Amino acid sequence: MTMSKGKILVIRGGAIGDFILTLPAIAALRNQFPDVHLEVLGYPHIAQLAQAGGLVDRVQPIEARSLAGFFARNGELSEELRDYFSEFSVIVSYLFDPDEIFKTNVGRCLHGQFIAGPHRPDENQRVHATEVYLKPLERLAIFAADPVPRLKVHTSRAPHHGLALHPGSGSERKNWPETAWAELLQRLVESTQLNLLLVGGEAEGERLGRLARPVPASRFEAARNLPLAELAAQLRSCVAYVGHDSGISHLAAALGLPCLILWADTMEEIWRPQGEHVTILRASQGIRDISVECVLGELAKLLTVTSPE
Repeated sequence: MTMSKGKILVIRGGAIGDFILTLPAIAALRNQFPDVHLEVLGYPHIAQLAQAGGLVDRVQPIEARSLAGFFARNGELSEELRDYFSEFSVIVSYLFDPDEIFKTNVGRCLHGQFIAGPHRPDENQRVHATEVYLKPLERLAIFAADPVPRLKVHTSRAPHHGLALHPGSGSERKNWPETAWAELLQRLVESTQLNLLLVGGEAEGERLGRLARPVPASRFEAARNLPLAELAAQLRSCVAYVGHDSGISHLAAALGLPCLILWADTMEEIWRPQGEHVTILRASQGIRDISVECVLGELAKLLTVTSPE
């Protein structure tokens, strides 16, 4: 497909990890149509990453109220959104739309092409999520695109020369025990010269405080509840990252950081962070059986990897 000018819209909701796993599709559109205006309709606090990384020209917020009519059969459509959707030559939607009601309603105001992508991979297929999200773009003659999320975020921060650690996730069952994290931090302080950047959101607020308490203030920095573009800049200044199966781990991998991911029971072949320097560590009896010694050993290997520029 040739498109010298025009506008393409990608609609993507979901959490941080879902969005980052869709970045290869967004990047493939940007590479295939470098002169086209590329826009994302999504959650601005997440989709800002694509704009910060230079992948899209604009981010517009998904407003659930004005979109509601598009999810009702023969729904009353917002005039503002009708005009908005009509501006695009191509719309690629990853919204959950099993009965194609949204697709049908957008078709009432779209003069261009509508491409429906999956909201989530079918886990029975055992195909990595990035490949699943790229597949619909074959309709635009985009084949064999790079399936690895890559995010280049410029930072004016001086290199932190430290280790980023995110001791949380969206689910407690994905988390390594807090006692193990505490022991790991103590061992890192005692046996290395690394400074530590502890990353967390609202869910990890108290945990971060408890874990940081024994760490000398000169060796510790907290990144709490930061805007994602700002967090990306902080992570970018570190030499490596340790975390769980989480959106922040996908972010660290997309930034090119050497990553050690402590894995629980999610299907690795579908959801693992992609990257040249990503190590998945798991134990046969579950994440709680991963030893601190094992983490330190894998981390020592990882730290021999050249850090990103």
